[in-house]
Amino acid sequence: MKYYLVAGEASGDLHGANLMKALKEKDPEAQFRFLGGEKMLAEGGELVKHYADMAFMGFIEIVANLRTISKNLTACKKDIEAWQSDVLVLIDFPGFNLRVAEFAKPKGILVCYYISPKVWAWNQKRVLKIKRIVDHLFCILPFEVDFYKGWGMEVDYVGNPLLDAIAEFKPDAAFLEKNQLGDKKIIALLPGSRKQEISRILPDMVATAKQFPDYQFVVAGAPSFDATYYDLYLKDSGIPIVFNATYDLLNNAYAAIVTSGTATLETALFSTPQVVVYKSSKISITIGRLVIKVKFISLVNLIMDKAIVKELIQDDCNPERISKELELITDVKFTRQEMLDNYKGLHKKMGQPGASGRTAELIIKYTTQKKAAQ
Repeated sequence: MKYYLVAGEASGDLHGANLMKALKEKDPEAQFRFLGGEKMLAEGGELVKHYADMAFMGFIEIVANLRTISKNLTACKKDIEAWQSDVLVLIDFPGFNLRVAEFAKPKGILVCYYISPKVWAWNQKRVLKIKRIVDHLFCILPFEVDFYKGWGMEVDYVGNPLLDAIAEFKPDAAFLEKNQLGDKKIIALLPGSRKQEISRILPDMVATAKQFPDYQFVVAGAPSFDATYYDLYLKDSGIPIVFNATYDLLNNAYAAIVTSGTATLETALFSTPQVVVYKSSKISITIGRLVIKVKFISLVNLIMDKAIVKELIQDDCNPERISKELELITDVKFTRQEMLDNYKGLHKKMGQPGASGRTAELIIKYTTQKKAAQ
């Protein structure tokens, strides 16, 4: 069968690649065309647009790039219609993908949405639109099932794909040697995968590192940028950067400073104590605080429904506050152990790997049913 996938961020590229791998195992004739990144490209098929040209963060940034977003959306719609896939698989990235779904559903294209839009966070009435334009929704967070049921929508809970990626991870025994990392304990810095995130948050991370000379700070580089870009922030800091080795970095890290997003959950699943940070434009944050209806921003705290990791947002995201919280999880045994104990509860709640395989089975099942009914 022919599968058209749309992923607009680094996390979507990861989940899309794992889903494609699972689809190939269950459908040897699978053909792929997609918007995504290097990980999806490695699974085969044709890359139409790289996510680095699609991802914009914050209300102001989105408004400033509306023309680019509109062009990407128009090109995507035309390409989907021209390729005539058996099924359209949309992966997260709701601002873009819900518009794609709205275009595809009336044309008789089966629309499967993998990784539910976070409508539970704000403007919950969007569920009504999702019910209208999405045929099958696959959720990856335990609490989402009850949320959608409350709106009269049946969804498939498939587990979390990060568990798949981590289960398949094979540690590189030579990681420390390859990257010339000595005997100091490592603090991993994950400043995000978008330019706006990196430019706002990495300078604070670098400034924090100066307060911890006994630790080796290491940046996890996003695959959509090269070392030259990071040099704008790391020059003369003595902080190395590693690419395509985030899991190896987390596997070897004593603690981490992480920009809010999927990486916070990945860090917790590696049982690495962390401080979560986030910073955007003042207007974006102000609007966000008015409309967002959840108590936390990190997936770790949202899943556990309590403050397991410290969240430093906007003005609180500064070297002084970050240093204070980092000191607690590196030098204060009780605080560090409490976080590690809470991580055990998170692991239990997340369940077992297999999300990609379960999702692939359902996509093939629903696509086969639709074709048989035609």
